Amino acid sequence: MTSPTFAEMMALEPHGPDTFVGTGPRYPWGGLYGGQIVAQGLRAAGLTVEATYPPHSLHAYFIRPGDHDEPIRFEVDRDRNGRSFCTRRVVARQSVGVILNMACSFQLLEDTVDVQASTMRTVTGPDDIDDDSWSDLFDRHDLPTGDTGAGRSGAWLRLREDLGDDPLVSACALAYLSDDMPTEAVFALHPDLSHLRDLADGSAHGRVITASLDHAIWFHQHPRADAWQLHDFHCERLIGSRGLARGSIFTDDGTHVADVDQQVLLRLRT
Repeated sequence: MTSPTFAEMMALEPHGPDTFVGTGPRYPWGGLYGGQIVAQGLRAAGLTVEATYPPHSLHAYFIRPGDHDEPIRFEVDRDRNGRSFCTRRVVARQSVGVILNMACSFQLLEDTVDVQASTMRTVTGPDDIDDDSWSDLFDRHDLPTGDTGAGRSGAWLRLREDLGDDPLVSACALAYLSDDMPTEAVFALHPDLSHLRDLADGSAHGRVITASLDHAIWFHQHPRADAWQLHDFHCERLIGSRGLARGSIFTDDGTHVADVDQQVLLRLRT
């Protein structure tokens, strides 16, 4: 798949007060990629916030599938500008209606205590794994089976372009990548569909129905997007065709930079 660069996708066009328009490519499974919509929504919200307030969290609901043939309209509401926190709401629309609702929060950087309790698992490094990316936008080195297991998925991910050190752009890039692995963790736990785990990139589309339902990210730091990040996910629960995947994201030196929760719809197509 030939994609626009990530910088091009983040170059949203203003369309009136606090309203922006973006586009995206067609993906292998058709339609749009949820990580793209979340990343562009976060970018739109961030464009209404002072640069001294980097994002610290977002909570999104995927309402309808997106159409790659249409532009996406991002409408931002400035819920609050506080001394320490700024809160924004974003609605992404296409002709069919709303495709995403999202709340974002931004915090003024504070020089306070920094304690990391979470540790990165010992896994195979990215240089010892072949690339298995479905996009020319980023590298994806899937962890071997011995590093994953039932209900787990993981990969080393990094963008293939230099985006610099802008915390907002780095957060948008992490958000883009963060939607890639949760579905595979849900596949890996499903007793009837785990054998299709390696087809979660879209080639199983005719056999199963999958969709991201909601997505949350807590940003602890904002690492460069062109450096390796380990996305390590596990599925906590499967019920009602919904699987809850939870993951942590680390840089290659073990720094814990983000946590992600996502609910995934997974059904056998009848």
